[in-house]
Amino acid sequence: MIDGYTLHTGFGAWNAVYYVIALAITLIIGWLIWRAGRSDYNTGREATAPFLSGNEEPEKEAVHIRGSNLYWGYTDALSGYYDLVRPLHTGNMGDYLLAYLAVTALLVIVVVIFR
Repeated sequence: MIDGYTLHTGFGAWNAVYYVIALAITLIIGWLIWRAGRSDYNTGREATAPFLSGNEEPEKEAVHIRGSNLYWGYTDALSGYYDLVRPLHTGNMGDYLLAYLAVTALLVIVVVIFR
């Protein structure tokens, strides 16, 4: 019965039922490992706080790395591209769908012409 769902290709076979069975077995094993854990674990402040060699944990705002700092090199190197593309991002979903449909139509036309 399972062989009826097998996709045979020139390089092998693929069967989604086997992947679903493997996923179910993996989830069951993970659940059993979770159940074997300690139920009396203290989730209070001291138990879950990071160990910083005895120092107090700083405020989140003081250690948070902003995206503008983290990706500074990319945005600076690609600033010419971002300056061209930024006005196109209006936040209006209709504009995004129109752009998606235009690109899809262009790809379909190219595939039909050059097939």
